[in-house]
Amino acid sequence: MPDFLLPDLGEGLTEAAIVDWRVEVGDTVDVDQVVVEVETAKAAVEVPVPFAGVVSALHGEPGQLLPVGAPLLSVGGFAEPGVTTSSGSGNVLIGYGTAPATRRKRARRPVRTTAPTRPKQPGVISPFVRKLASDNGIDLARLTPGGADGIIRRADVEAALKKPVAKGKRVPLTGVRKAVADKLATSRREIPEATVWVDVDATELVAARAALNAKSDRPVSLLGLIARFAVAGLRRFPELNSRVEGDEIVLLDEIHLGFAAQTDRGLVVPVVRDAGTLSTRDLSAAIGDRARTARAGKLAPADLTGGTFTVNNYGVFGVDGSAAIINHPEAAILGIGRIIDRPWVVDGALAARKICELTLAFDHRVCDGGTAGGFLRFVADCVESPVTALGDL
Repeated sequence: MPDFLLPDLGEGLTEAAIVDWRVEVGDTVDVDQVVVEVETAKAAVEVPVPFAGVVSALHGEPGQLLPVGAPLLSVGGFAEPGVTTSSGSGNVLIGYGTAPATRRKRARRPVRTTAPTRPKQPGVISPFVRKLASDNGIDLARLTPGGADGIIRRADVEAALKKPVAKGKRVPLTGVRKAVADKLATSRREIPEATVWVDVDATELVAARAALNAKSDRPVSLLGLIARFAVAGLRRFPELNSRVEGDEIVLLDEIHLGFAAQTDRGLVVPVVRDAGTLSTRDLSAAIGDRARTARAGKLAPADLTGGTFTVNNYGVFGVDGSAAIINHPEAAILGIGRIIDRPWVVDGALAARKICELTLAFDHRVCDGGTAGGFLRFVADCVESPVTALGDL
């Protein structure tokens, strides 16, 4: 019976966690039928099977992490004999294109004398040992087998029970959450970042957005407007649209704008490619479209990579400011706080105005405070005089 292996998901991804099986043992499946949803470090992906037949085995449980090339499921019954998949056939994902299946005679596999080992899956023979560990909240993956054969036995679990264990719910750091954690840790470890901030009067920005949307069926968001100003600022201060590679600073030609989006699966950063070539309405529409797709969990891995600069609208959480962490390997991130009514001096008189705090965290290796301050001041001036700024863009 053919085994369907976890396919190469692209973008350098080497593993995925099972989210939800769409079939059960005994179900009949067709070629290219979606059989499982997996979560990579980039996104949730639906995986189709390259065989037709009857599902005879599922190799994993929801939440289990599998490496690329590990068995996902086995198909028996009336699956076409002698049909296998090459590196370019059924082992690809919906939306990534497929190549014709290759018919060739199946090579006879050597007989295994031991069960294959899978990463992060401890060797446990006894169901009793598994139940004992589960009932007592013991993570078998964290136990070290006492015997030389690498098998976890009852004595190993009981020894763990004698140790003081912190009480509370344990949540595995996997999938999107692990990818975010790894990237943020890398950023803090490698990038000597500094932060500058400024309070801006966004009263005219709010008014300009209302005027732009009054007679248009293509609304512009406040984030879309500020993102447009940020793109213009990067043209004037290209050091912030760069990255450090070894002993070199690479100033990038294209501006691929990322924006932080909170989803049920965690924080993701969708990317609008070639943002520097888009109009204000087109950029705002692209941000809105990708945000909706991200919340639905339907972004492809390619939509979450390749950014050169990120904007982060944390104001939606009701906060004024944040020392944001740079999205490694980028050189800077622009943060946008909430817009609230505050007393403000205008032409020597006190007035109620709509005030917003902008912050810029930047890699101090690529530029000094003068460049970072110049960029932030440019964006702030655009926010305070948006009509003039849009006329010049």
